[in-house]
Amino acid sequence: MTNCSDDDDEQKDDSSGQPRMKSKRRSKGGKHVCFPPDEQLVSSFAEHGNAEKLADSRLTFTEVSLAYQDSCSRHQVHPRERILQQLQQGVHVGGSLECLDLKGERLDHRSCEALEVVLKSLHFDFINLQAAQLEENGASSLLDMILYYESTTHLDISDNSSMGTSSWRALAHLIKQSVCLYRLDVCNVALVDYPVQALSKALRSSRLTVLHLQHVQLSGMPLYTLVGALKTNQVLRELHLANNLLNSYQDALHLRDLLRFNNTLQTLELSNNAVADAGLEELCDGLRWQKGGLKVLLLRNNQITVKGMEHLAKTLPVLKVLQVLDLGENLLGNEGIQIIREPLMVNSSVLQLGLAQASITCEGAVALAEFLAESRQIQRLDLRHNEVKVGGLMALSLALKINRSLCSLHVDHIPQQEQLSNVLHCPTVTLPHSTQPPALPPPKSGPDTMEDRHCRPKAVFLSSQLKLSSGTARLQQWEDQRFVPSSSVNVKVSLSKLLNPTLPSWFHQSDEFLKETETRLRSDIAQRCLANADHFSLTAEMPETDKTNR
Repeated sequence: MTNCSDDDDEQKDDSSGQPRMKSKRRSKGGKHVCFPPDEQLVSSFAEHGNAEKLADSRLTFTEVSLAYQDSCSRHQVHPRERILQQLQQGVHVGGSLECLDLKGERLDHRSCEALEVVLKSLHFDFINLQAAQLEENGASSLLDMILYYESTTHLDISDNSSMGTSSWRALAHLIKQSVCLYRLDVCNVALVDYPVQALSKALRSSRLTVLHLQHVQLSGMPLYTLVGALKTNQVLRELHLANNLLNSYQDALHLRDLLRFNNTLQTLELSNNAVADAGLEELCDGLRWQKGGLKVLLLRNNQITVKGMEHLAKTLPVLKVLQVLDLGENLLGNEGIQIIREPLMVNSSVLQLGLAQASITCEGAVALAEFLAESRQIQRLDLRHNEVKVGGLMALSLALKINRSLCSLHVDHIPQQEQLSNVLHCPTVTLPHSTQPPALPPPKSGPDTMEDRHCRPKAVFLSSQLKLSSGTARLQQWEDQRFVPSSSVNVKVSLSKLLNPTLPSWFHQSDEFLKETETRLRSDIAQRCLANADHFSLTAEMPETDKTNR
């Protein structure tokens, strides 16, 4: 390597006869530049905070407690009894403790500095700083300590509205550099201007997998900034954006772009916003681009109506990975359930469906029963806070005689003062009766032939008739093109005979009748779901060879 000296430059300048004041000033000390060989470039290095933590791993609780009290004395603050009590729960000092809960504790700058000895000696699965009234200097110091000592995997700094620019800068640095932090909760603060810009920039290269941003005023430009960073993020798995007043116009367009370009996000929570029908259309457009990412979509309380179900009905058949769909607290009604009934039958990915408080009555419950009878993968269905009466429960109970996958069906208790009119709209179903739900053969590609029927002469069709209340009574025939083994007994369960004016004497005691019927149906639904759960667990645990032999 050639070394350049100032003497050579000075000789050149003298030959040219021009003054060189700058060269003379540089050559006074006779400085020159040289580089050592490659193997000598690194002469020493500094130990990371983990090395110091390993040195403190032999500390007992008494020593850590005394060290914390001594640190408080040096910083002229009182030791927090809450911290001392939580330290007593630790079994292995220097290992991983469950939680350091400082929720509601007022932590000023000196109190944060006193916590360094605790963060240095222990690692916590969860550090809760919610509503800790963090000041700008104290928050910056505390976040720097958490980063340096890698003190936690889950951090909650919600409800801290006094964090200034330096605090958000420290948080962004923590998000970007930490190798342990996987979940961050930042709720009930205003993520506008610099905070959302710093957070979004850090998310481009962070290791976070779970991010909660509820009630942070994301609507508009903040959401645009956040989505711009998450489009290229390949690590984040869960994004919770509830209670942000997200609208059906610009915000829905940003969320559509997020679903189009991000195929690694698995959970998206948008509950308690204003996505509405127009916004759901944009989300459905984004879902069509998902190839292997989003599995959970929560849209509870988003002002979605029957019109929105039309957009969802077009998207459900093409979804391949979505497993959990929550549409609770939306005005879907029976008509909305009828619209998505057949698309749900075609869909092969949805395992959990939330329809709590969706204005569903017995008619909608019967439509869901038809879906349950056809589905082979649905596992959970939530119908709480709906007007599902005895007729709807009857349809669901009959459907569970066929369905073998549903493990959980949530319904409400029916009031004892049930009116007779609520019982009349119920299905007439012909179903096989056996001690266990029959196992259905796989569906045929075409209709059954007479030759197939002669091979199984005692087989019966599964059919049902539903009396709908639409001003005039009409019957709708529902046929399931499958056969049942000949060993099953054909039992016809019908409540249409209640229309006969000559009712039995015991029926006039409607309260007792409804109470007994409700108890029986709920018990039957629970037992069948439990049987499905046991069957599902046994099937999952069974080796492949056993499955083949079976």
